[in-house]
Amino acid sequence: MNLSKQIKKLRETAGFSQEELSERIYVSRQTISNWENERSYPDIHNLLLLSVLFDVTLDELVKGDVETMKKVIKKDEMDKYSYIMMGTIGAAAISFGPAWKFLGDKGLVIPLVLWMVGMWAAIKIEKIKKEKNIKTYKEIVAYMDGDNVEEKRQERSLGKDLLSKTMIVIVFTAVVLVVVLASMWISGMF
Repeated sequence: MNLSKQIKKLRETAGFSQEELSERIYVSRQTISNWENERSYPDIHNLLLLSVLFDVTLDELVKGDVETMKKVIKKDEMDKYSYIMMGTIGAAAISFGPAWKFLGDKGLVIPLVLWMVGMWAAIKIEKIKKEKNIKTYKEIVAYMDGDNVEEKRQERSLGKDLLSKTMIVIVFTAVVLVVVLASMWISGMF
């Protein structure tokens, strides 16, 4: 992406070392290095600080990157893994009762395999999100489109909150349990 080159060029033009730049915008030197080597991407707050510090517009700073970000956010690969995850976990929940009734304990292998495929897809989704900085990209695109950045930032903060992730797992587990019990009831196991 162009931003990594742009940050390095502007930093060198201003005569700052990575350490000096990091002190001015309150991040670590490693963070600056990661930005310049495309290992991570600054969030909207840091982009604004950089644009003020280097006296360039945000548009000049990220020129060309916003369209790339929009494409990354809409990545088909994430959609594919999302469908795999939802479909296989749903199929595992629905197949639990019938598999157990008609095939006995050995039949439980079917929903277990489906569930494992769903978990594999969920891990792939999280890996893609982390690699592509999708949460940060959403903030930047929202800012550039004139949307509410704070809403996107809250989504990111919410995603980091362990309690909220735990609650999501608990609610999802409860829904799957209800579907499993309904499947068993329909199969005549109750």
